[in-house]
Amino acid sequence: MMSSPHVVIIVLNWNRKDDTLACLESLRQVTYPDFETVVVDNGSTDGSVPAIRARFPGQPVIETGENLGFAEGNNVGLRYARERGADYALLLNNDVEVAPDFLTRLIEVIDADPSIGVVGPMIYYFDLPDTIWSAGGHIDWARGRSSMIGVDERHNERSHITREVDFVSGCALLVRMSALEKAGDLDSRFFMYYEETEWCVRIRRAGYRIMHVPQAKIWHKIKPNARADSPLAHYYMTRNRLLFLKATGAGVRSWLYTLLCEYLRTLLSWTLRPKWRGKKPQRRMMLRAIEDALQGRWGQLSTSQVSKG
Repeated sequence: MMSSPHVVIIVLNWNRKDDTLACLESLRQVTYPDFETVVVDNGSTDGSVPAIRARFPGQPVIETGENLGFAEGNNVGLRYARERGADYALLLNNDVEVAPDFLTRLIEVIDADPSIGVVGPMIYYFDLPDTIWSAGGHIDWARGRSSMIGVDERHNERSHITREVDFVSGCALLVRMSALEKAGDLDSRFFMYYEETEWCVRIRRAGYRIMHVPQAKIWHKIKPNARADSPLAHYYMTRNRLLFLKATGAGVRSWLYTLLCEYLRTLLSWTLRPKWRGKKPQRRMMLRAIEDALQGRWGQLSTSQVSKG
C-alpha cells in the first residue's frame, strides 16, 4: 500500500489558551493517518504554554517569545514543517474545531492533482453550525476588493461542489510544500489580515490552482461583526488592503476605486452623518492606516500608536 502524505498542522496561539486547548482536543479525533501538530506560541502571557504541555504531554510547542503576528508566526511553523520533511502544511486557527475527516477530504483533492497548490475547507460559524462563514474567497480586481464566498448563507448547494477559487481563508489553509518553495513564505509586513490572500495570488502566479473543498468541514468561533466593531482590526484591514494592492501590482483602477469610492466616501460619511458618531475610533484608525500605508509603515502597530489613535 502507498503511504499517506505527511502533513504538519500549525496552530498559532496568542493568549487564547482555552481556544487552543479545545482545538487540540478536536484534532485528537482526526482520522487521517499521517499528521503531526505543532503549536507556535506568539509570546502568550495567559499561561497557555504550561496549560498545553500539561493537557497534551509531548505536544511540540515553539515559543517565539513575542507577538510576531499571524504571518510571521505561521512562517515559524512552516520552517518547522520543512525540517520535518512534510509534504503539506496546514495553517489552522486556534479558534476552530474540525470534523474528524476534514484532513482526509482535503488531502484527497490536493494529492490527486499536482497542479493544485492550496486547498481549504468549508468554514461554518461555531455558534451557527449550519451557516457558512467562508466557502473560499473571490478577488474583485476592478475594485481592489476581496471577499468571502457564501458568507452567512445556510448549508446549500455550495456544500457539494469542489471548485477553483481566488483564495482560501488562512483560518484553514492546506499548502503543498513544493508550491511554497516556488512562491515563498507569507509576507510578514501584513502582520495580520490580507496575508493569505496575497500569498494565494503568489501561489497562483507560480502556476498552481487554489481549490475549495466543501466536503471538508470546520467550525470557526468568530462573531459576524467582530472585525467591523474593532478599531484595531479596522486599522489592519484598511492598511493591508493597500499593501495587498501594492504587493500584487494592482492596476490604477483598483487604487482609485479603493481610495476614492470607498475610503474617502466612508471617511466623509463617518465625519458628516450624525448616525455615525459612534464610529469616531474607527475613523481615527482608518486615517492612521492610510497615512501609514502611504508612508510605507507596515508590520505591527505599536501600543503607543494605538493609544494615540
